[in-house]
Amino acid sequence: MLAQEAVNSGDTAWVLVCAGLVLFMTPGLAAFYGGMVRTRNVLAMLQQNMIALGVVSLTWVLVGYTIAFGDDAGTGLFGNLELFGLTDLRVPPAPHLHVIAGQVTIPTLAFVAYQMMFAVITPALVTGATAGRLKFAGWVAFLAIWSIVVYAPVAHWLWHPDGWLARFGAQDWAGGMVVHASAGAAVLGTLLVVGRRRGWPRTASPPNSIPLTILGAGILWFGWFGFNGGDGLQANGLAAQALINTHLAAAAGMLVWLVAERVKDGHSTVVGGVSGAVAGLATVTPAAGYVNTVSAIAIGAIAGFVCHFALRLKYLLRLDDALDVLAVHFVGGMLGSLLVGFFGDSGVNPLGKDGLFFGGGGSLLWHQIVGVVTVVAFSFVLSWAIAAAVQAVLGLRAPADVQDNLDHAQQDADAYHLGGVAGLNGSGAPQRRQPGAGRAAERPTRPVQNARLVTATVNPTLLPTTRELRDALVGAGATSIVLSDATVSTAEPTARSLPRGYWQDQDLVGRARVEVVVEREAVPAVLDVLGRYGAERSDGFVQDVQLATDVR
Repeated sequence: MLAQEAVNSGDTAWVLVCAGLVLFMTPGLAAFYGGMVRTRNVLAMLQQNMIALGVVSLTWVLVGYTIAFGDDAGTGLFGNLELFGLTDLRVPPAPHLHVIAGQVTIPTLAFVAYQMMFAVITPALVTGATAGRLKFAGWVAFLAIWSIVVYAPVAHWLWHPDGWLARFGAQDWAGGMVVHASAGAAVLGTLLVVGRRRGWPRTASPPNSIPLTILGAGILWFGWFGFNGGDGLQANGLAAQALINTHLAAAAGMLVWLVAERVKDGHSTVVGGVSGAVAGLATVTPAAGYVNTVSAIAIGAIAGFVCHFALRLKYLLRLDDALDVLAVHFVGGMLGSLLVGFFGDSGVNPLGKDGLFFGGGGSLLWHQIVGVVTVVAFSFVLSWAIAAAVQAVLGLRAPADVQDNLDHAQQDADAYHLGGVAGLNGSGAPQRRQPGAGRAAERPTRPVQNARLVTATVNPTLLPTTRELRDALVGAGATSIVLSDATVSTAEPTARSLPRGYWQDQDLVGRARVEVVVEREAVPAVLDVLGRYGAERSDGFVQDVQLATDVR
């Protein structure tokens, strides 16, 4: 290797910040996926993503980095093992690393750390497709093996100056092929091993927390500035171009997805908006440092349209991709890699090439096609082999009887502890309560003669506040009120909208169960009150009761 120039503090600081941004994307991805799964699988999903920070960080330092960025072993397929465990760092990263002119001016460890974060998040993308089906031990083994056997060689092919695809002429700025296409192909191979969820595609899974998903998407968008902005390894105009391209492609992808969603489904949703943004981000990733601003907007817009309609891909392939990783990341990564062949502009980056739309002819597009096909085929075959081996030795697919409750099976814990009743509106102004100002004395305590127990279910959405229900029932003669969660059957299934244009029929719907102790004469008045909140008399009942105080 050539000698390293003096370390540039500005470039070093920028790359270190970008490494932190890319690291932040892994918990962002965990939140993005965690909000989309069933309530009882949230902790399992979060752990499957976060464990990549532990496992892949170590495999990268021990052997992944030297395979990806060590001196080429002579074939262009992988690096030698001289940097095993980072025991010899006398030489810097290879100069002219696929994107920058001049010598590398950052410390080797800064480059190691930055590239480590890419290695961490790439296999984590697979968890969105396999949601609800992975055994934790098997997943850890898959992570470790895949990061070494698949990711590191592909990174060498495209991001090392002596990698065979780099020499061939394929270009991948920040991971359209190395990250998104390879992870998408891994999804294909892994799903063949872990199979489908019980009842798919007839049974849909409602998300447990769309706000958590939106928060995760925001973190991903923020972290993507480091994902694409730092790949030039320099704090300069090219970094600024890559950053602005990243943001505008996300914006264009969001808007086009929302329009497509409105036309196709009749409404635009917040989940659709962030899905379009992530699709734009994934698609512009291989092009961010090679195209101009207008081209980046066009790439994002194309991504919003194509990836939205690629949601049907999993049904065509009969693969249970739970959270649409194929449509957003796989299709987006391949699409963006091919679009470099159309929108590449050497005026933006002298190390880039002109694409078809900028007078470069079809040679760059041909190089991109070869790169995409090769990476996808390599990752698919090896991912299937790794998943099959792990399944045979440790087990990769979780047993069917625990897939709907992985949190209990794997962690013996719950993500949430609040029921629907606790989430109802209460009364009270946002001010400090004065000492002794409790309301315990207002609880109805008068003795009851000829007590009756009235039980009915009401619609919580019709209750402005719990205080209104309480006051109305007390006014009707109630002396004791109990409110609890309930799920009741419906005469006609209720259609429930799910993210990204999916829906499911709800045969059982959530209600609040109300139990009221009242004197016999006041029963009609109590039933009238409950009727105002959706209680049907045919579904309720009245019982004679004996109060506990009357038991001798």
